[in-house]
Amino acid sequence: VQLQAYGGGLVQPGGSLRLSCAASTSIFSINVMGWYRQAPGKQRELVAAITSGGSTGFADSVKGRFTISRDNAKNTVYLQMNSLKPEDTAVYCCAANRYGSRWSPFDMDYWGKGTLVTVSS
Repeated sequence: VQLQAYGGGLVQPGGSLRLSCAASTSIFSINVMGWYRQAPGKQRELVAAITSGGSTGFADSVKGRFTISRDNAKNTVYLQMNSLKPEDTAVYCCAANRYGSRWSPFDMDYWGKGTLVTVSS
């Protein structure tokens, strides 16, 4: 499974961005899809994840601001980011756990290249 994230860029604090993660194969049978980020000098962390059944999980820092969705027909997972803050600045990448049910970074089988999100005035 090859994954590619799109949609990063420069946005002002309080603004919005939508990231897309396109998969090279069908994601219908992939149990968990997730978004992760890594800021300079920090470890990679979960942002949001979604299972094939539609269950979701979010980092506490983004709850109420970010949403995650998946479109199996388009083999794409989306991350809608609202009310962005400077501390959301990071490289965002998507990942997949084909058969498992966990979504920590250590549980993901496939990783895509990231897209840079910069929140600054």
